[in-house]
Amino acid sequence: MQWLAALPMYNVTRALAADWRALLVHVREHLADWLSARGDTLEIVDPGPDFTAFWLRDNVLLSQTCGYPLVHALADRVRLVGAPDFDVPGCDNGSYRSVIVAGRHVDAQSIEACRGLRGAYNEDDSNSGMNLFRHAVAPFAHDGRFFASVTKTGAHLASLRALAERRADVAAIDCVTFAFTQSHLPELTDGVRVLGMTASSGALPYIASMCVPQDSLGTIFQALADALAHDPALAARLRLKGVVRRTQADYAPILDYERDAIGRGYPRLA
Repeated sequence: MQWLAALPMYNVTRALAADWRALLVHVREHLADWLSARGDTLEIVDPGPDFTAFWLRDNVLLSQTCGYPLVHALADRVRLVGAPDFDVPGCDNGSYRSVIVAGRHVDAQSIEACRGLRGAYNEDDSNSGMNLFRHAVAPFAHDGRFFASVTKTGAHLASLRALAERRADVAAIDCVTFAFTQSHLPELTDGVRVLGMTASSGALPYIASMCVPQDSLGTIFQALADALAHDPALAARLRLKGVVRRTQADYAPILDYERDAIGRGYPRLA
């Protein structure tokens, strides 16, 4: 089998994209004996624009998805390898939160005070940008509405840019993305103020195809852990303390947050 690997979720800059690729090179080195014994290869690739199509390929040995697709579009269609443990405010033992931010032109000092403002979010299937955001504002919504308008931007960086350019007022940004942006693209985070954080959720999971043998998942997990231990400087740049084991049950709160918002009469950001 010619296996594929890609880690597309935190490629905030070209330098970070190169570091994530370097991590996969180390993983491949630590999997060399396993691959050789099977007569397999592992190619590190660009997944292309359709992440879901890539994640569902039969020959994906290692990738990373968002928790929302894991419990929806990918449910029972991929294997769970583990989750990253980031050294970032808002992360704790394989979990993460979203940072709720407002443009510096906005006077609101709390999430509730953002009622009637313009919201921005990255994608409909984003846990950090949509689901956790929806859960945070649902208690304050009236008749299914909270914002004056809502714009889908296509990416967290685009949401931050919309706030900085005053085309939107408030958004929820994955705290890991926010930390990387503060370090690498400070001109975007300088244009916003932090209002608070969302509820906690399982960090973006590492996944594999259902064609990967169940008894090989531990080997892949260990290769990830060993790759980080092998290159502490790389791990520091990626802000990774390590990887943690996770089960599907660890991602059940994502569905709970969704059900809570729907139960409050707030099924979508509006």
